[in-house]
Amino acid sequence: MSIRTLIRGGLVITASDELHADVLIEDGRVAALAAHGTAAAETWTADRTIDASGKYVIPGGVDAHTHMELPFGGTAASDTFETGTRAAAWGGTTTIVDFAVQTPGHALREGLDTWYDKADGKCAVDYAFHMILSDVNERTLKEMDHLVGEGVTSFKLFMAYPGVFYSDDGQILRAMQRASGNGGLIMMHAENGIAIDVLVEQALARGETDPRHHGEVRKVLLEAEATHRAIQLARVAGAPLYVVHVSAEEAVAELAAARDKGLPVFGETCPQYLFLSTDNLAEPDFQGAKYVCSTPLRPREHQAALWRGLRTNDLQVVSTDHCPFCFRGQKELGRGDFSKIPNGLPGVENRMDLLHQAVLDGHISRRRWIEIACATPARMFGLYPQKGTIAPGSDADIVLYDPHAEQVISAETHHMNVDYSAYEGKRITGRVDTVLSRGELVIDRREFTGRAGHGAFIPRSTCQYL
Repeated sequence: MSIRTLIRGGLVITASDELHADVLIEDGRVAALAAHGTAAAETWTADRTIDASGKYVIPGGVDAHTHMELPFGGTAASDTFETGTRAAAWGGTTTIVDFAVQTPGHALREGLDTWYDKADGKCAVDYAFHMILSDVNERTLKEMDHLVGEGVTSFKLFMAYPGVFYSDDGQILRAMQRASGNGGLIMMHAENGIAIDVLVEQALARGETDPRHHGEVRKVLLEAEATHRAIQLARVAGAPLYVVHVSAEEAVAELAAARDKGLPVFGETCPQYLFLSTDNLAEPDFQGAKYVCSTPLRPREHQAALWRGLRTNDLQVVSTDHCPFCFRGQKELGRGDFSKIPNGLPGVENRMDLLHQAVLDGHISRRRWIEIACATPARMFGLYPQKGTIAPGSDADIVLYDPHAEQVISAETHHMNVDYSAYEGKRITGRVDTVLSRGELVIDRREFTGRAGHGAFIPRSTCQYL
């Protein structure tokens, strides 16, 4: 039975507006907004009234880049769809877009169905899928059209990881040409993996085996070169391009130059590149392994360029690339050989809080916080205005956020299924208080009230910036 809910007295913040307003929810959707204290709002009645006084009322976060249960490097990401989406809810994220993986030699359909099975009935919040293309050929190119038709409208390719996910320039061009015809969006992991493998081999031969060398061999110039090459291939194909996990100033410059030409090129960065650096990779006693991810953490001076890119809209989205591996038993697989450390960090629970801290630190505005974490990812991947905003007709994915609460990020208190935090001991101001997903309470005043199976698969339309 549908419960009519009224959220009263908070500051509603969307990508475009800030207003003291009451929000009425019916049948899992936003029914109406009215300025707090007005005659219209005072006439509303509800089965449940939530007092939002002193809190922000914001759209649920949209994390457009997660990897739950991803097989990688002889192991698998430690968060399941159940644990990962529960942690997402705790962090104020109410929609994830995860990556289904095609096994080389197998159909896209087979990979997508495997991910449907992993997620079905397990998720605490809503979810959608991108498709990783591991094998570009006539059959898989045709399948791309069918996937767009069922709401899987973005396809990820890798210029990195030869022998695992790698596609050569010809395969990339063919996939981009197909996307230019069917409306799909190509997502690119832009690093020159062929050159990186040479540098890895040479480093190991010199006895350079520690985690810090992971960052040193995956050079900034090899990210910038691959970003440039991806942009030019997209131009040839007449296709849009979304570059994932941009980490370096030189790669941002390539995106900015393309956008200055009016090209449909977009960029994403992640909290780890905004808040962590090669200093973390160099932590002693193999602790640096916790921070091994690709693209790698960069020297701290790159952070200013990333923040600037977010302010100037040369970078549009902050996602997490959440791909957790426990330190014990997983990251430790690379002791004595950094190339065997599983690549990935936990973060789905921390993104909204870290970006709120960025507001307090003066990097971005409150509305830009909501834009890069909620509205733009929803628009980029065909979910808006169902997701990413608070407006009549939108899903009632709403977070009550306490901007004054103080917290210390720690593995002791987080809900991700991983034995360390990438931000251990970091003091921040701001915390999720209450979360609704399609009008249903998932977090109620810092208590989890959700359930596995509430989260639904959301078919997506095509990119709304094209």
